[in-house]
Amino acid sequence: MSRPARVCINLHSLRHNLSRVRSLAPGSHVLAIIKADAYGHGIVRVARALDAADAFGVACLEEATALREAGIRQPVVLLEGPFDAEDLESIERLRLQTVIHDPVQIEMLERSRIRGPIKIWLKIDTGMHRLGLRPGDLNPCIERLRRCACVDDDIVLMTHLACASEPGHVLTDSQLQLFSSLTASMRLARSVANSAAVLSIPESHCDWVRPGIMLYGVSPFAGETGADHGLEPAMTFRTRLIAIKSLQAGDSVGYGAVWRCPAPMTVGIVAAGYGDGYPRHALSGTPVLVNGQRTRLLGYASMDMLAVDLSTIADARIGDPVTLWGEGLPVEEIAASAATIAYELISSVQKRLQFVEDGPG
Repeated sequence: MSRPARVCINLHSLRHNLSRVRSLAPGSHVLAIIKADAYGHGIVRVARALDAADAFGVACLEEATALREAGIRQPVVLLEGPFDAEDLESIERLRLQTVIHDPVQIEMLERSRIRGPIKIWLKIDTGMHRLGLRPGDLNPCIERLRRCACVDDDIVLMTHLACASEPGHVLTDSQLQLFSSLTASMRLARSVANSAAVLSIPESHCDWVRPGIMLYGVSPFAGETGADHGLEPAMTFRTRLIAIKSLQAGDSVGYGAVWRCPAPMTVGIVAAGYGDGYPRHALSGTPVLVNGQRTRLLGYASMDMLAVDLSTIADARIGDPVTLWGEGLPVEEIAASAATIAYELISSVQKRLQFVEDGPG
């Protein structure tokens, strides 16, 4: 029998979450963000499940190539744009759309021999200070793009919100006001909203929304779960008990002897660890489900195993099912216990795990 640790991807939940986006932003097209192997869920699997999305967003040509080789025909947007001039040939060959965020990339287009036309998403830096044109460069860059024979006239203007996951943050209002002042008079499509803005800032929805984390059933807001917003977890990390230990008061558990039994107790050993993507620094007390019952992590996870408290789990047996996050146990709780974010956990699951699909195909 193969190792029991596995990642279950619920296709129905993915579709449900996309429907939730549609209900929140009914007047907007949806650019579904599936970069980083669809946040660990499998880029091709997710693209096929979300075939009702209007387009897909990826970070690099390798991700776009995987989609095209799998027969995905929807529009695909390269979110970081070309890294060098040679990338433009691949963008044309793979029929991609691309973000342009720097005048250097416009120079690549001006010098290119590709025929196109390539659809451009022109990114403006309104305050995040990561990628994007300076506001004063917007009009000259649009003029340059319109003179490029290989560029489609149907440009989309976009920006990215730095603090949308922090309701009421002053920078969000500043960014929205700046973007509106720069683009309101232009007859071009616009895109602003990420998941947090889809959920909480209706005025940001514009022509295109760009949901990412919410598609996977995870909340972008601290202290909340996807269920708080009508979302369903698309990933469940499951495994089984592989050993049960009867320990005495004072016995230590795991590397470093950082946790000791306060009294005689039963401890279970679970087939999963940081080598599978479980967070190494999750604290003792991090919730775990055994037989659907809530219990807790003991000590640090090791590479392939972790220990759980079975004191309150009646009749626990080797082979019993364990849920580390997902259905019945929000990944946001695990992330909080490990002092990280759910984005990191779901995108860090390792490919040595078995991936299985739940829900209607």
